[in-house]
Amino acid sequence: MTSRGAFPGLLGRRNECLLLDDLLAGARSGRSGVLVLRGEAGIGKTELLNYVVERATGCRVVRAAGVQSEMELSHAGLHQLCAPLLSGIDDLPEPQRDALCTAFGLRGGTAPDRFLVGLATLSLLADAGGNQPLVCLIDDAQWLDRASAQSLEFVARRLLAESVVLVFAVRTPSVREPTVGESITGLPELPVTGLTESDSRKLLDSVVTGPLDHRVRSRIIAETRGNPLALLELPRGLAPVDLADGFARPDVRPLSSQIEQGFLRRVQSLRAETQRLLFTAAAEPVGDVTLLRRAAERLGIAVDTAVEHAEASGLITFGTWVRFRHPLVRSAAYGAAGLDGRREVHRALADATDARLDPDRRAWHLACATAGPDETVAAELERSAGRAQARGGIAAAAAFLDRAAELTPDPARRGARALAAAQAKYRAGAFDAARGLADVAELGSLDALGSAQAKLLRAQIMSASKSASAGLPLLLDAAKRLEPLDAGLARETYRDAIYAALTAGRLPKGGVLEVAKAVLSAPRPTEPRRDDLLLEGIARLTTEGYAVGTPMLLEALAAFRTEEVPGEEGLGWLPLACRLAHSTWDFESWSVLSAGLVDLARGTGALTVLPSALLLRLSNRVFAGHLADADSLVVEATAIGEATGSRFFAHYGALVVEPWKGREPETRQAIEAITQDLLLRGEGKVVTATQWAAAVLYNGLGRYEEAYEAAKRGCENPQELGLYLQSMVEFVEASARLGRPGDAAETVRTIHDMAQASGTDWALGTSARTRALVSDGEAADALYREAIERLGATEVRTELARVQLLYGEWLRRENRRADARAHLAVAHEMLRQIGAEAFAERARRELQATGAKVRKRAAATHEALTPQEAQIARLAGEGLTNSEIGAQLFISPHTVEWHLRKVFSKLGISSRKEIRTMRLEGEATSA
Repeated sequence: MTSRGAFPGLLGRRNECLLLDDLLAGARSGRSGVLVLRGEAGIGKTELLNYVVERATGCRVVRAAGVQSEMELSHAGLHQLCAPLLSGIDDLPEPQRDALCTAFGLRGGTAPDRFLVGLATLSLLADAGGNQPLVCLIDDAQWLDRASAQSLEFVARRLLAESVVLVFAVRTPSVREPTVGESITGLPELPVTGLTESDSRKLLDSVVTGPLDHRVRSRIIAETRGNPLALLELPRGLAPVDLADGFARPDVRPLSSQIEQGFLRRVQSLRAETQRLLFTAAAEPVGDVTLLRRAAERLGIAVDTAVEHAEASGLITFGTWVRFRHPLVRSAAYGAAGLDGRREVHRALADATDARLDPDRRAWHLACATAGPDETVAAELERSAGRAQARGGIAAAAAFLDRAAELTPDPARRGARALAAAQAKYRAGAFDAARGLADVAELGSLDALGSAQAKLLRAQIMSASKSASAGLPLLLDAAKRLEPLDAGLARETYRDAIYAALTAGRLPKGGVLEVAKAVLSAPRPTEPRRDDLLLEGIARLTTEGYAVGTPMLLEALAAFRTEEVPGEEGLGWLPLACRLAHSTWDFESWSVLSAGLVDLARGTGALTVLPSALLLRLSNRVFAGHLADADSLVVEATAIGEATGSRFFAHYGALVVEPWKGREPETRQAIEAITQDLLLRGEGKVVTATQWAAAVLYNGLGRYEEAYEAAKRGCENPQELGLYLQSMVEFVEASARLGRPGDAAETVRTIHDMAQASGTDWALGTSARTRALVSDGEAADALYREAIERLGATEVRTELARVQLLYGEWLRRENRRADARAHLAVAHEMLRQIGAEAFAERARRELQATGAKVRKRAAATHEALTPQEAQIARLAGEGLTNSEIGAQLFISPHTVEWHLRKVFSKLGISSRKEIRTMRLEGEATSA
């Protein structure tokens, strides 16, 4: 154990020190470790970090500290931590390298997604830990800027097989500080609590050398509640006579306030020139000694003398960096400066800061030095906001724009800047602040376009913070306002309104019908583009019928499929196009566009779009009969969900895939999770999707009454399209199997009419299938054969396999056993290969009923892979490198290698090449 003299605050911290020693030992043996030290101010968190530094022999240590005044500067804390490691940035995969360089302002580029910055940080730290165990210490993490906190939380959740330790020290909020400590959540925590009474007495006695009245000792120990810093500092505020006789008046203020007041008294006891140096150091968050000296000289301070007196006080040290003894010293010094004094030192710091190398920090100092409206400073803040946003620092951009609006003298320009700040706050997820700034903007002199954009912003906030159904009326109103002002933005807003309406589904007022009418009432372009055709097509389908809108939609989808779609346009329009391709039975467009959307989202780092893209793609792969590929996409969507703190993507992926496997517990769990999701509760699509899933499950299991009831509920809202269409198909099968074909007669006619309008083989084959189920004799036989022929011409293998099963079942009931065996054998093999185990079991039972002997599948002799291992194995088999696999699954290459070693062991192989020769379908099991 380390010496108590070096770390007096570690007295009584044996268990905490042992835990930290275990983390260091793990890093030395190739394991990662994450720990959050959480406690009140002065409780000893920093002392524990210092203990880690002393014990980290053989490790590389990097440190960072959050600073309250730095919270508005994007990636400041992350840059501070990673600065010693940036020599390895060129070894990162290109998208990650570009993201991190852009975030740190090392080069220009498009604003990187925050999760791509997180992935780049993970790779940088993992690579650094590959040569020597890496220990990352972050003090006062509650004061990290938001972008840094998000990136480091991402890294902490994704560490697994790297020699990297991440230790955060987070201050527990007091009653007066409700926002402090809200970041860095959901990670392993160690509460750092007060010392025992015995240890408190020992620590107090170590710093009080004169007489100490026993009543004073008892009161200090009781009031400090075992807080080491308080035990060390509070006696300094008492005169020797107070310590000796016990008549000092008790202080009723919070403990952190008492400690800070003690530091304040010590600051105020210093010479005026030394105080001004401390004021300046408190306002300069980086700890840059050179910058501090330049600013101090501008203030007329005799720097060397002031530094000598400041260090003699024990409140601050000047080395390579300026370091206060404790953050409470910094806040005490900053508060002691007074308003005029703070403006003076910020002005000096702005003058001392290189406008070319660090323009944003200079602008922030200028803003802090400015008392009233100042267009020059406001314009500089606006430029800083643009640079921050280009680096992916949306929260920082919002802060710059907010302050710029405050300092803007012209009312019209103030309103525009407030609106820009509100939009940035919205993108940063600060919805309440965005609403408030939107109010400020609308009180200003916004022009008509600005007013419409403010309405759009309110709609977007409502959709994001409440639900699609809540935001839909506001989106529609904003789109109408934008029509005469910005046709492109109006079109995009109508697109978002349509998407919201298709999601919200069952609305009391109009829903998608109301949006469709508004789209058709808008001026029609002279030369409609593909996005115009897409909007008009869905609008006409909704208002005038499927037969009217579908041809226009198919034309638009063909254009999207065959022509290049630029990045931003693709990210905006392809999600809707994919949904409408499904709804028009255009499987080719659905396949091409969903694959393109996933590639586009991955390639551009648009990780906010990627989860939805993956869900659209995995649904397509399920119908294509590639459940193994769909499983892989579920794993990827789950990885994103874990990284972003959302489980919805994993649940929805399971909802689509698990029913086909006949796994009732997993399907029911997904249904329950989505049904109870607070953000989705009441949305119509939830009902349709969950009931479709249940219908597929129960049809596969042969529990037709349950399938009938579920499919019937899934068919309740035709305007949702998509899975509503598939629910109709499940309803017809369940009705026919229950001997109630009359119940499905109207549904069969609806499907037939849709198929005629679509004209695709998928649609016509599905129509033939459903008509065959309610037909008899030669008519049924001919329809089954037509369905097999048409679906055989498509990639919709799951549906083809099910038609083979249905035809085989019908043939057996017709006593045509030989013919039945042929089709049932095909169905059984196809369904088994697909992984649709429940339907395959249906085929097996039917085969046995015809007298056929069904060979059981040989049991695998190797240990089953987890879903993530199976996904990594597949990607490795496709030739992807560890870095490419890690980028796709949001893990480091070291973790990929760790998983591959387990894959090799389980499969009994020794190289990546051997994976390509193995069948991985069906190998994935629950983790």
